[in-house]
Amino acid sequence: MVRAMANPRPTAPDVQRPQQKLELAKPAEPNGGTTSGVEDVALVERIAGGDDAAFEQLVERYQHRIFSFCARMLQDRQEAEDVAQDVFITLYKNAGEFRGESQFSTWLFRIAKNQTLNRIKYLERRGRSKKRSVDELADDGPGALADPQDVPADDRIADAQRAALVQEAIGTLAEDHRAVVVLRDMEDLSYEEISEITGLPIGTVKSRIHRGRSALARRLKRIFG
Repeated sequence: MVRAMANPRPTAPDVQRPQQKLELAKPAEPNGGTTSGVEDVALVERIAGGDDAAFEQLVERYQHRIFSFCARMLQDRQEAEDVAQDVFITLYKNAGEFRGESQFSTWLFRIAKNQTLNRIKYLERRGRSKKRSVDELADDGPGALADPQDVPADDRIADAQRAALVQEAIGTLAEDHRAVVVLRDMEDLSYEEISEITGLPIGTVKSRIHRGRSALARRLKRIFG
């Protein structure tokens, strides 16, 4: 899990990451709740001015979504923790560069998208791309945050296995298709938001989502029959 920073502000320019990680907590409301973009912008401005409390608020607000995105992209929990950590460090160090020309969430997801794709390329170059087992994927696949007390044991096992297989199938998509499918179908972002995050025309975004969904449907049909 991503663990909470005790002292998030770097003490020197060459300090790249804090000693203690961000804590991934279950969000009170899905997709960041009803927080307004105006509040986000105000917090970013405070971070740029050196306000650590504002940074902690934004971490609490977005850590779950960012970690989930990274996990679905990277298919590796430890790598996802590291990249999510780096995303928030980038936010902390570059808050002054946010101009409010897009939503803050869009800006943050753009950072996450770029860093996950860079990490995938890095791992591939070193032969360290990791395909995980169904049991490993079940821990953080879609639906993993459901309250286990609300679901019978047999159903929990079946749901976890199905979720793991779906997550594994998502991991077989090419990275450019995987990113847009996750942003659209898992994060429920609009085509316009995904266009801003990826830098692609909306038509290209829609085309990649369609192709990604088609490939995913074929894969799942082979799995589930």
